[in-house]
Amino acid sequence: MPSETAPRIGYVVKVYPRFSETFVVTEILAREALGEDLAVFALRPTDDTRFHPELARVQAPVFHLGRPTKPSALWSVLRDAAADPALADAIAAHLGDLLAAEVDDAVQAVLLAAAARRERITHLHAHFGSVATTVARLASRLTGIPYSFTAHAKDLFHESVDRAALAQKLEDAAFTVTVSDYNLAFLRETLPATGDVHRLYNGLELDRFRFRPRPVRRGPLRIAAVGRLVAKKGFDVLVDAVVRLRDAGVDVSAEIAGTGELAGDLGARIECAGVGDRVRLLGPLPQHDVARLLGESDVFVAPCVVSDDGNADGLPTVLLEAMATGIPCISTDVTGIPEIVRDGDTGVLCRAGSVEDLVAALRGFADGTTDAAGLASRARRLVEERFDSRRQASELAALTAGRRVLEEVA
Repeated sequence: MPSETAPRIGYVVKVYPRFSETFVVTEILAREALGEDLAVFALRPTDDTRFHPELARVQAPVFHLGRPTKPSALWSVLRDAAADPALADAIAAHLGDLLAAEVDDAVQAVLLAAAARRERITHLHAHFGSVATTVARLASRLTGIPYSFTAHAKDLFHESVDRAALAQKLEDAAFTVTVSDYNLAFLRETLPATGDVHRLYNGLELDRFRFRPRPVRRGPLRIAAVGRLVAKKGFDVLVDAVVRLRDAGVDVSAEIAGTGELAGDLGARIECAGVGDRVRLLGPLPQHDVARLLGESDVFVAPCVVSDDGNADGLPTVLLEAMATGIPCISTDVTGIPEIVRDGDTGVLCRAGSVEDLVAALRGFADGTTDAAGLASRARRLVEERFDSRRQASELAALTAGRRVLEEVA
């Protein structure tokens, strides 16, 4: 790209917008608030029917890259790209890379390269080290535009991850960020010679998550849980814990917000256990309704586990949101979660998958032996210190500009 081109960052994501990926929108908004010029390139159309209101505040234009499948359409993509002599030469020079990729990835890389040149993009940043980074890397090779990416969890730990391909992406990237110290240690231990990698926590717009101390509880212990209804969220453990507490005479109720492939299984589990009057599946909720749920509940539970295929959560954004708003939290010792839920300090930590641990933790809130107010106030302080989206945006801007960022501390 010409040296006089003003900096412009192209965000590469698989799907945009995606209801469950609020962290992407928060990051874009924070970088725009710094004055950065952004554009979004999406590889797939969204199939979400609900959207968070913050989406309307994003100023960046969104470009949806096609996935042509007919030979004539594929040929048209190449013909259009070849109209740019520099891109035509790059395609010829890197034909081996393109042929080695999946056809969708190669074609979308050509489309991204053409769009990035047209939109005068100076840096590409992808979220997740899977398909979005595959396409960004190939487009970078075709254009010379540097790229970076954020590695989260599934793109590191799932059994389908190609370690050699991930190592190549790390090596070729201008820099990589990942969302926890646990992830950073994992990358440095398993792929030690690959690239410039930093831990950078996802951030929150703290003004949208104001701290509200819990009133004195009267009535049953009200439990809130939010997330996709998939194995790694561990909501079956929460259902089983509610059953045991009921059987022990402890008055509790739980509301679980989210949708996913296990909705039917969870519903059947609730019905078979006879706790339909105590556990409700709410379906997907926009952020303002999640905020209301948190405000009306006594404790937030994120009972995360590592699923059989190795998939795991990194640092669930909704857990940070809950901690920010003043609801005390219970979670598990999965990946980076202990970095924010510090047992007895900023929350209560259970062993992943342990119904016994979760029952004991919930009992402590139900009988008042756990210092809920102290946990909540210390959790808010930690979020303010470490998870402000303005800090995240500043560090991303510094890395993109090739400057040193704040030291990562445990």
